[in-house]
This record gives sequence, C-alpha cells and structure tokens, in this order.
Amino acid sequence: MLTKKTLAIELSKLKVFEKPKLTGEQYTTDSEIAAEVLHFAYMDHDIKNNIIADLGCGTGILGIGVLLLEAGFVYFVDNDKEAIEILKDNLSKYKINKKKYKIINKYIKDFDENVDVVIQNPPFGTKIKHNDKLFLEKAFSISKVIYSFHKTSTLNFIKAISKDNKFDITNSFNFNFPIKQTFRFHKKKIERIEVSCYRFEKII
Repeated sequence: MLTKKTLAIELSKLKVFEKPKLTGEQYTTDSEIAAEVLHFAYMDHDIKNNIIADLGCGTGILGIGVLLLEAGFVYFVDNDKEAIEILKDNLSKYKINKKKYKIINKYIKDFDENVDVVIQNPPFGTKIKHNDKLFLEKAFSISKVIYSFHKTSTLNFIKAISKDNKFDITNSFNFNFPIKQTFRFHKKKIERIEVSCYRFEKII
C-alpha cells in the first residue's frame, strides 16, 4: 500500500485541465488534499477491493488515486470529452489492468450503476445553481458511502440534503483549497477557499 506522501507525489505528476470550463467549475484537486482524503478512506476500509465511482472525474486524480490504493473497480464518469482524453493519458502512465476500470463519457444523471463508494469533487454550484445538489443526489441514489467536496459555507445545505436522503455525515475534512489562476476574473496566482470533504453513510 502506498504511503500518503508517496500517493501525493504520484498524483502531483498527473496532467490537469488544458482548457478548463468555467460553467463546469473545472478546478484541479490539489494532490496533497486528494492524498489525505484517499488515505483516510483506505484506512477506513472504503477503497481496497471496492467498486468505486468517480463522478465528474475530470482528468482522474481521485479515481486514479483509488486504483493506486487497490480499489476493486472504478467507474470514471464525465461529460467532457477533452477531460476524458487527458484522463486516458494519465491512466496510461500506470500499469493498471484495463479490466479494473471503465471510462464513461456521459452526464452523471445518465449513470445508474450501483457502487460501494462514490468519491467526487463536484462543481460547487456557484456558476450553475444546484449543480452540487445534482451530484449529491446521484451519489445518494447509487451508493451507501460517499466522499464529496463542497464549499464549507454550504454546510447547512449539506446537512439538510443528507438528512432528506437518510444519510449521516460521519467525518469531515477541512481545507484551504488552492485555486490556481485559471480564469480572467482571478486576481491572484493562487486563491484559497474554505472547502470541506464530507464522508456520508446511509442510515440503516
């Protein structure tokens, strides 16, 4: 099993969005943040040998991370063809059996496979309202365990929607999430925003 530090180094080598789309809020997930969450998930028995979906996978940092941590199978789901091509290039860097994953170029609403765990960094819903809600509702409908990144300021909304769908928030991880200068309106080279990753589990 990779250490958290080694995983972060591996994930930092992956290609990121070449032409990120503003409406999709295509911000790159920081490799150290991804490694911290995924390492916890591994230690909590949520990765090894499990079937996992990376919804809105982008260039694949989370899904590739779980494959490196011995996930049983991963669905990479994204509607952006350009991101999918970068994902394929990233996957080619590793000797990962192609039978261990499937790439699905679709909107997440059209994905209906049941999985053990969903790990996602969805749009925060600041450019297209309720985009974050769509991702959470899809995740709640296909899995009993979910890791999902959201703006920390939306916690009350997150609590309400998880309760409505009969999920508990079992863990939360808080980060000063680095957003690199990606679009014209970004004034700083790196802007940091408060982001939390929540672990949800279905209430039995």
